This record gives sequence, structure tokens and C-alpha cells, in this order.
Amino acid sequence: MYSISSEDADSYYCAVKGHNGLSSPAVYKPKTTVSVSPSGEIVEGSSVTLTCSSDANPPVQSYTWWYKKNGGDYQSMTGPQHVFNQIQSSDSGEYYCEAQNEMGTDRSSTINMDVKYDPKSTSVSVSTSGEIVEGSSVTLTCSSDANPPVDKYTWYKKNGASLTGSEKTYNFTTISSEDRGEYYCGAENKYGHLNSSSVSVDVQYGPKNTSVSVSPSGEIVEGSSVTLTCSSDANPPVDKYTWYFQNKTFQNGFGQMYNISKFKSKDNGHYHCEAWNGRGSMNSTALMISLPGKQTSVMNAAVGIIVVVLVLILCLSGLMWFRKKSSKSISETRDTSENVQVIMAMAPTATQTAATVVQDDVHYASVHFSRFKIQEVPLYSTVQLHQPQKQDEDVQYDAVKFNCPSYANRPTAAQTADEDSYVLYSTVNKPRTKKT
Repeated sequence: MYSISSEDADSYYCAVKGHNGLSSPAVYKPKTTVSVSPSGEIVEGSSVTLTCSSDANPPVQSYTWWYKKNGGDYQSMTGPQHVFNQIQSSDSGEYYCEAQNEMGTDRSSTINMDVKYDPKSTSVSVSTSGEIVEGSSVTLTCSSDANPPVDKYTWYKKNGASLTGSEKTYNFTTISSEDRGEYYCGAENKYGHLNSSSVSVDVQYGPKNTSVSVSPSGEIVEGSSVTLTCSSDANPPVDKYTWYFQNKTFQNGFGQMYNISKFKSKDNGHYHCEAWNGRGSMNSTALMISLPGKQTSVMNAAVGIIVVVLVLILCLSGLMWFRKKSSKSISETRDTSENVQVIMAMAPTATQTAATVVQDDVHYASVHFSRFKIQEVPLYSTVQLHQPQKQDEDVQYDAVKFNCPSYANRPTAAQTADEDSYVLYSTVNKPRTKKT
């Protein structure tokens, strides 16, 4: 007997001395290999066969398969072959086999079963776990299990067209109320495509589009019932309404509707409401409600005011134009009057001529020129001559008329009316001789 070690592994045979050609068959332990059929890529759903082959003498007595899936512990199964009728992605892992006979046991090399499959378990997750408030940043993430990995993502909004972007994430930098809705994604690789289930994106925001409506519509009859309704788009829904009449808060009526049981003329005016929720508030525009004729009177008054303002503007414009034109006329008239005064000052009067002949007469002369009633310029002339004593005075009156030659070619009504203003009145006092 010898001590056997691994170094003694080999094939052995025996023979009868002298009959070396009649040796016994060699005995040895199994030499084991594993093969996969079909070769190439293994696609999920296909049929795959694993075969354990071994060369041994005496023949292999047993085959044992060992496998480890997805990083788990090794498990075993028996038989020279293992058939996967419809292989699954879960069958991916490491496989090897062992063969055993009387001479020993041999283990094959390990093969890696890599099962290819299209996307599975596609889903969408939202970055914000709590409430989503309008104006915040929100990111959607599309997840999918696929081999090979997903190479294209598609984003969809339910009941809408596909969104722009083919990345794994979809980002709302500043989310708005229009972005609320349900979203889902599609994941795709070379073996297939799978859409996720939808996820709801609930964006919260303050009241919007707040408005007041009146019922019944049309003409309001005095004494009838009138109901005002405040409508607003908000999320969460509006939880408080405030009503205003002529910009003053009602003492009551904090619901969505406000009823006036008997509408009277004192109820004529502007109504508006304010909607509140946990995210903010918003006022509606004012709604004018009045009995027939009241609103028309207000409109007529407004139209009348506008007409009066326009008339005043026209009058002021006309007055300014008239003043400007009058200033120009006054300037021209002043120039003409000054010319007349110069002429009259240079021309000798009849009284002055008479004074040179009769030295002992006294003459009083008054010359008056009118500037078309704009400005009066009197011209006074007094001549004192030697007077004999104790003589009665003989009074004579004479009138001299002057026409303005500069206005001869363009007479006006004012000039015609003032022709008497161009008259020279002269009073001559002469001593009266005594009768004998």
C-alpha cells in the first residue's frame, strides 16, 4: 500500500507479465465540461439547455449542478442536462457542474448566464414627497429594469401629447398650476418598450380667475330675489368668501353665494367678492347691478359731463385765438393812431390861423381822437390872447371832421360806428363891440 497524493493523479492499467499487449483498461476520475445551447445571446423567453459532459473510467456515477443567481447562495440540482423551456431574467447567474465516479469527482469551469430582456417594472417617482406648491422646483424620475439598460426615455402627460425630453429625469424649474395632472414615462432598449403607470402631480395654488355672476340674468325687477355667486379656480378649493358692496364688507354673507331677497333701489351699486384658501386670496372685478333706468341715468350723466368738458375746451381755444387776433389788431391800430396824431400836430388849425389875425381874441380848442374804443388819447390845446376889458363875448361854434386815410381801404363796423370820434370841436370867444 502506498500513500496517494494529488501528484499521483494519472491513468493506470495493469498487464500479465509476458503479455504486455493484453493490458487492462485505464481507470481515472471524470474530466468535466459544460456547454450551452444555443450559443450566442440568451434572450428571455427562449429555450436554453445546459449540458454537463465528462470523460471518466469507470463511468460517471452522478452529475450535480451548482448555480448562484443574482448574488445569492449556491444551490444544486442533479442530472447531466438542465433545460430552461422559457428562460427568465431571474435565471441569470453563475453555473457549473460536478461529475463523480469511483476514482473521484471533477468540477467544470463556471459559466455566466446573461439573459437579455426588454424593460420591466417601469415607474415614475416624484422628487418632492410632500405638497407641491406653485413656483417650486419638481423633478420626475423614470426607473426601469432592463438588460441591456434603457437607452431612450419618453415622457407623457395623460390626455396630452408627449413632452420634450428623452432623459431619465424630467424637471419643472418653476412648476405652475397648468402643470398639474398625471404623468407617465416610456422606457426602451433594443429588445422592447414599456410604459410606466401614471403618477399624479397635484400643484397647489391660490385662487385665480375670481369672478361674480348674477342670477337671474337679464333685467332685474324691483322686489325680486337676486343671487350673486362667487367663482374661483383654486387648489385646495376656496374655503372662505368675503363679499363687498361699494368697496365695503358685508356684515354677513361669507359663503360662495349671497342672496338679496327683495332687491330695491338702495341695493344699486358695485359688488365684488374675495376668495381665500390656504395658499392666498384674490378679488374679483366689480359687477354693477341696478334696477332698469338707474344705470342708464348714470351713463347719461357721464356722457353729459364729457360733452360739457369738450365745449369748455372749445370755448377756451376760441377765446385764446380771439385774444391773439385782437392783440395783433390793437398793435396795428396803435401804429395808425400815432401817425394821425403826428399829422394833426403838424397841420395848422383854422383857430390858430384866426389867432394870428385878431390878437385880442381868446380861442379854446379841444381835439379828441378815439382809437376804436380801445384807448382814448385826448389832445388839448389852449391859446391865451390879449382880452379887451368890458366887452361882451360872442360865441361861435364850428366843427371840423377828419377821416383816417390808413383805414380807407378796409372799413369795419367799429370804424363806421366811431366816425364821430374823429371830429375837432373848436370854441372861439370874440369880444363884442358896444352898440352906440
